[in-house]
Amino acid sequence: MAESAIQIRRCGSGADPHIVVIGAGFTGLAAAYQLTRLGMSVTVLEGDAEVGGLAGCFEVNGERLEKFYHHWFVNDSHIMQLVRELDGERNIIYRPTRTGMYFANNLFNLSAPLDVLRFKPLRYLDRMRLAALVLRARAVNDWKQLEPLTAQQWLTKLGGEAVYRVVWEPLLRGKFGSHAPDISAVWFWNKLKLRGGSRDRRGNEVLAYYRGGFAALARRLAAEIAARGGEIRTGAAARALLVDANRVIGVKTAQGVIEADAVIATPALPIIADLLRPHVPADYADRLCKIQYLANVCVVLELDRSLSKTYWLNVNDPGFPFVGVIEHTNFEPAETYGGRHIVYLSKYLPESDPLYAMSDAQMLDYSLPHLQRMFPDLARSWILASHVWRARFAQPIVLRGYHDLIPSAETPLKGFHIATMAQIYPEDRGTNYAVREGRAIARRVCERMRRSQSAPA
Repeated sequence: MAESAIQIRRCGSGADPHIVVIGAGFTGLAAAYQLTRLGMSVTVLEGDAEVGGLAGCFEVNGERLEKFYHHWFVNDSHIMQLVRELDGERNIIYRPTRTGMYFANNLFNLSAPLDVLRFKPLRYLDRMRLAALVLRARAVNDWKQLEPLTAQQWLTKLGGEAVYRVVWEPLLRGKFGSHAPDISAVWFWNKLKLRGGSRDRRGNEVLAYYRGGFAALARRLAAEIAARGGEIRTGAAARALLVDANRVIGVKTAQGVIEADAVIATPALPIIADLLRPHVPADYADRLCKIQYLANVCVVLELDRSLSKTYWLNVNDPGFPFVGVIEHTNFEPAETYGGRHIVYLSKYLPESDPLYAMSDAQMLDYSLPHLQRMFPDLARSWILASHVWRARFAQPIVLRGYHDLIPSAETPLKGFHIATMAQIYPEDRGTNYAVREGRAIARRVCERMRRSQSAPA
């Protein structure tokens, strides 16, 4: 269809500034919610059939469940504040959880500080070093001092070679593969800080979940946006931008063009680069693609019985293809899902990896023997149903020097702003920081537009 024949639609009252938000993950939803609170007219465009992004859900026995495992830490203040504003605090559930490690064909409990001192794969002196490492890492207040270091350098310095080889290196390699030696110390420090700050007085980890799953919160947020006059369109991917005199004036979809006074884009940076490339210098679009991402394959099993008592099982076995085995129903009870026990198997990998291209049936056949090696009693007959979910842009690869690659929220195209999980730093991706960044970019865009409106002609 020729551009002149595309229908251009003006949303909102016509008098108020209208902002298009691309993406209905938690960053986009939080941005739209904040904009409506600030009196702006908003349209959210989402290519998928539902809101939520990587926190999207599917149905298990009549209950909604995340495609990719999710929880909150008790110190996730931004998401908690949002839930309070939506009058949903009664839906936040806090529960203690069990963490473990699979190493050398054995399962080890690592839920409480004393468990570290019982961790037999390390000599007693190295167990003490491991315990001290966690405390020393949590005591770091100035993360910028870690920027010149890789995680390998920093962790080895704090805990020694044996601790790094047994505990940390398998986790880094399991998640980042060949990139493991170059992962930033800042990224790992934040992981230790977050988990350390989500413990009760006895040192046990306590995590939070939203009753009805994260999809329930995403839908509640979407409903609030609509109640405040905003519009959310699912199944409406942004295909291109309409630009005049180096300013974005609309977003093209399969249904037409939506006129915009500003645009906030929240997908992965390579997707944003494709939208911007016809309208910005080539070197800028190329820089957006310098941050690399790993994909994720997540196998979700519905079982008729439990595998173990552990919620989060880190896998420190280089022969096991998954970095974690997460038994969700050791966190949210199996009764929620009609007695079905839910297990996630998570694998981060390049998009080019053959595993990413496997069919769902092939992925299950590949996964089961590995899981049976860990749990020898597991029989295929235990599996009531299985699901395989894939995300192309699941994890930015946070290498040493990552800070220098992060793009500004502002772009060379006037009125076009970006807020993505790759810009969350020194923290890592997650709904808590997605909400923080979404609300922050909304405030910034609103302030800019009001300054522009009040400027003398």
